[in-house]
Amino acid sequence: MKERARELKASATREEAEKEVLAKIASMTDADRSIAERIHAIASAVPGLSARLWYGSPAYAKDGKVVVFFQESTKFKVRYGTLGFSDEAKLDDGSVWPTSYAIEKLTAGDEAKIAALIAKAAG
Repeated sequence: MKERARELKASATREEAEKEVLAKIASMTDADRSIAERIHAIASAVPGLSARLWYGSPAYAKDGKVVVFFQESTKFKVRYGTLGFSDEAKLDDGSVWPTSYAIEKLTAGDEAKIAALIAKAAG
């Protein structure tokens, strides 16, 4: 609860929120940090998205609502990081579609796929 309260306070301005996200990314292990840095660069290039922390994870919101986020592997002690999409994401495809992806490392092809997903999610 205290962490969430700090996040809400920090998100008062876009600049403060961006600094909080970059500090969180910098605190990650090498493997998670390299993935988070690439996701941050991709999401930051999408018009209308702004960086902020969401439950302690880097996230990107549109009109104040989180659309996409990255959970580091060490947060939940799992073998991969997770790129997740909230219910605000515009990824609907019929009656079934994925809302999260496991990421162990990123290739150029993976980055292109992620860029397309994030752009679609932002609508």
